[in-house]
Amino acid sequence: MRVKKYSGELVAFDVNRLKGSLSKSGAAPDVVNGVWDRMKTMVYDGMSTGELYKLAFRLLKREADSFAARYSLKRALKNLGPAGYYFEQWVARLFEHAHYQTLTSQLLVGNAVTHEVDVVAQKDDELLLVECKFRNTEDAKITVTTPMYFLSRVKDFDSREFSFFGRQLRFTAGWLVTNAYMTSDSIRFAQYYGLNLLAWDYPEDKSIKRRVDNAGLYPVTCLTTINKIEKDQLLARSCILVKDLLADKTHLETLDCGPRKKRRIIQEATELVNHYNT
Repeated sequence: MRVKKYSGELVAFDVNRLKGSLSKSGAAPDVVNGVWDRMKTMVYDGMSTGELYKLAFRLLKREADSFAARYSLKRALKNLGPAGYYFEQWVARLFEHAHYQTLTSQLLVGNAVTHEVDVVAQKDDELLLVECKFRNTEDAKITVTTPMYFLSRVKDFDSREFSFFGRQLRFTAGWLVTNAYMTSDSIRFAQYYGLNLLAWDYPEDKSIKRRVDNAGLYPVTCLTTINKIEKDQLLARSCILVKDLLADKTHLETLDCGPRKKRRIIQEATELVNHYNT
């Protein structure tokens, strides 16, 4: 059997890959096998990966909201758009989890021109220049022209000192962060010129999906118990992470929903961040 990717390309269906992604939702092996047993009567040759995802999502949600939420991480990142402003906020939170202080949307003067910098992160003697590349399509890839462009920005800050967090520092490293995939040329170029990359599946052991699952850093757009309008309301309050909602439950007061729904939201949020994958 074949499935149709978002690009329109037909590829062989891999049931083990599907089961692997279902397992990463936190579902136990018997739940994963049960979901597949129900799915296999409904899949067909030429089925789109989008339809396959929706089917798996619906069946996982019947088992637990948090399973479906964890399974939907990639789409949840895409829903931090459409422009990517909230993605930058979320990336800053990733660095804060690693004990950096951060600022977003900074206008900084380089040697030649002025740049808008997405995220500045500082820890000890490190000062990181972070470029966020948000993509709102499922199979998007960052081509080599993007790290080439980013390298020129890094070089334009050579030898310049900036005052951040009470210290005068120069940038010590550049990070290119994306919710998309990286092409092999992009990776080779970045490695050669010493740029750090963080993408959906790269580097394999410290990719975005690994970091999120291992630390429970899920964006609120993962939650399946609230609709898009409610997610947008939370984001507008700088409630970026599911953890933010649990840390300050007054965020829920902005949502037009009753006590029963609020209890369900809290239950899903709690189950989501308290189950870390390894």
